[in-house]
Amino acid sequence: MRIISGTYKGRRIAPPKNLPVRPTTDMSKEALFNVLNNHFNFEGLKVLDLFSGTGNISYEFASRGSNNITSVDGDMGCVKFIKQTATEFDFNIAAIKSDVLQYIEKCKATYDIIFADPPYALDQKIFDTIVLSVFKKELLEADGMMIIEHSKYTKLDHLIHFSFKKSYGGSIFSFFEINRSDDTLKEEDSEEEDSEEE
Repeated sequence: MRIISGTYKGRRIAPPKNLPVRPTTDMSKEALFNVLNNHFNFEGLKVLDLFSGTGNISYEFASRGSNNITSVDGDMGCVKFIKQTATEFDFNIAAIKSDVLQYIEKCKATYDIIFADPPYALDQKIFDTIVLSVFKKELLEADGMMIIEHSKYTKLDHLIHFSFKKSYGGSIFSFFEINRSDDTLKEEDSEEEDSEEE
């Protein structure tokens, strides 16, 4: 696993092999951040990384200048590793051990970007609940973006504030935005259809 851009570009991170994770691949991660780079200046962003696992996505944001990152995972081994790595790289990442849905329910903060990478095998209803709970609790800033990573067998485009999706290999990123104009949405959908036809 390596950081693909920013201050620590090229630095490799070696998590313990016994962690129960499926890290986002470098190819998918690079594609994701290419999309985000068109929407955000990373410096100063407040980021929430749910099901953070090894902290792969959190480190990428930190390397690019985001200095207020919260990583939430239910596995203590993952949380300890994120804390250790954040200290080593001097990243401002708060790693929290918690059930993600419980964290969302109790959370009082708001974020510019919320990223979630639940286990692909989770039931569709849980994916739906994650998205709906975030918007019910108003955790996303009005001009922010929520991204869910999932497999092709999970469908999220029926949910509130769904904006567009991108497919990379076996992974799909579904993007959600509060302030999404219908014209822009139609344009994105048209581009997506063209891409899939190719």
